Amino acid sequence: MEHTRIKDLLKSEEFGKEIIVKGWVRTFRNNQFIAINDGSSINNIQAVVDFENTNDEVLKRITTGAAVRVKGNLVESLGKGQRVEVKATEVSIIGDSDPEKYPLQPKKHSLEFLREIAHLRFRTGTFNAIFKVRNALAFAVHKFFNERDFVYMHTPIITGSDAEGAGEMFQVTTLDLNNPPRTEEGKIDFKEDFFGKATNLTVSGQLEGELAAMAFGNIYTFGPTFRAENSNTTRHLAEFWMIEPEMAFYELDDNMDLAEDLLKYVIRYALDTCPDEIEFLKNRLLEEEKSKPQNERSELNLVDKLNFVLENNFERITYTEAIDILQKSKPNQKKQFKYVIDGWGADLQSEHERYLVEKHFKKPVILTDYPRAIKSFYMKQNPVDAQGHETVRAMDILFPGIGEMVGGSQREENLDKLLARMEEVGIPAEEMEWFLDTRRFGSVPHSGFGVGFERLVLFTTGMTNIRDVIPFPRTPNNAEF
Repeated sequence: MEHTRIKDLLKSEEFGKEIIVKGWVRTFRNNQFIAINDGSSINNIQAVVDFENTNDEVLKRITTGAAVRVKGNLVESLGKGQRVEVKATEVSIIGDSDPEKYPLQPKKHSLEFLREIAHLRFRTGTFNAIFKVRNALAFAVHKFFNERDFVYMHTPIITGSDAEGAGEMFQVTTLDLNNPPRTEEGKIDFKEDFFGKATNLTVSGQLEGELAAMAFGNIYTFGPTFRAENSNTTRHLAEFWMIEPEMAFYELDDNMDLAEDLLKYVIRYALDTCPDEIEFLKNRLLEEEKSKPQNERSELNLVDKLNFVLENNFERITYTEAIDILQKSKPNQKKQFKYVIDGWGADLQSEHERYLVEKHFKKPVILTDYPRAIKSFYMKQNPVDAQGHETVRAMDILFPGIGEMVGGSQREENLDKLLARMEEVGIPAEEMEWFLDTRRFGSVPHSGFGVGFERLVLFTTGMTNIRDVIPFPRTPNNAEF
């Protein structure tokens, strides 16, 4: 007789049917009631043990964390909080769990503590919900692009180029670090290294994605990326996943349309397929906010916040218009912003982005046409405007609570302009000949964007620390498990 998954049992109407359930003990009360979870549902099923007719040795081994097999009959529950339960006729232990040593006890643990035991935190209700939602969002990303006939490309994780020009990259080498080979000038001789040159972990699949878009039209990459930025904030990881589509013949408006459609599609999919998990996370958040002062609590609960994205057309404004709004805003004039906006050219911080979304427009915002000086070399340059501003056809999508969710642009397809910009920022053309060939042979207007997948999961789950939405976070001084 096969065991039945708890998710199916909880929906079942087959009362009286003999079933087998296997899972892990969450709690065992009064020597009688076992709450069992097998990971298929955020909810447990209760098994009621006839303790007078059950071997004492077995009862002693039913401890939190132990794996059990219960045979019994599915019955309607008389207790509160569950519709069905199992009247156990046979209980056996598959795997013991020493209650003195098992760190997850039937009480509320802090998220900080759970990060220290990330290998066991999957077994809690909170992390069951988070990773089910993460799974749904990842599947929805592939579904979205598949339905639109995009080609999924696996771009390299090891690369010889720095896509962002940021320089914060992890080096990949097989050289003996205690005694590396050196050139006559005394520099490390990377010709002796595995790839015959210096290589790094990628910060983005975009540049290789552009090569594929010039053949297939529409492609996307979705894979791990790495930033060696020594940043210990709740928003930064050293290893994270990026969704990066690249589209030939797309201009900036097409790019914005696609990004807005993608975000709405995947959030809608998560709401439709993970209702129990999102309800659980909504209640978790409400509970957490009770301890905060009223002015720090969010105005919207999690489900309302997700619907806030789905039900609004994203407001589209230029960077120049945004600066004007921010300069005139109360928090700026009263110097309540940590970074006061004192004019055009300022790099917008999370507080400014959130003000535009949460206070001014009360909807997601797409900012376009940023100053050329603060954006990447590959973005398409606009004609200089009447005020003498030099801007590029960039677009960032801003979300409540998060700030920037998407960064993208129309790409510079003009070879001369691209070469001039690369020289300006110090990127050697000879290292990028392969990339420049896309502008030499059949160049076309094209666009793309990047979505930090963990930020999307953060938003959809209502969590506040990015380390809680990736299974094993990689951050400065932390590469456990």
